[in-house]
Amino acid sequence: MTSTRHPDRLSRIARRLAWGLLATMIATGSAQAGDLDVSDARLRLMPGDLPAAGYFRLHNAGDHTVTLTGADSEAYGSVMLHMTVSEDGMSSMHAVSSLDIAPGNTLAFAPKGYHLMFMKRTQPLAVGDKVEVTLTFADAPALPVTFDVVSPATL
Repeated sequence: MTSTRHPDRLSRIARRLAWGLLATMIATGSAQAGDLDVSDARLRLMPGDLPAAGYFRLHNAGDHTVTLTGADSEAYGSVMLHMTVSEDGMSSMHAVSSLDIAPGNTLAFAPKGYHLMFMKRTQPLAVGDKVEVTLTFADAPALPVTFDVVSPATL
């Protein structure tokens, strides 16, 4: 009788461990799928309808270059890849259609560089919330990432 219950108990323990690991990953603004690892994912929330910016680190631990082609989130009507460029003392933002990440490299999305531009918020958000964002790739499966919503003063 004990032998028939033992696998069920192990299965429950395994599920609890898996959910615990997932909760830990979500709580720290990180995600991993295959050879791709995202860490330090945060969304800089601006007041009102002002666009928000997303920052994170994307590491390619694989043997092949991967191409990031975009992002999507139900919390915003539009999410775009952007890059800040400074020329002659003036800064401007430009949309980027894709970014290649070579094997072993990490691409940092940070202020004054590459970032996600979140436009047309579709739901109320506050500092401390979590926002689900899906990164899309030309040559790899989509990667869901949980971003921590932070104040612009913390970056």
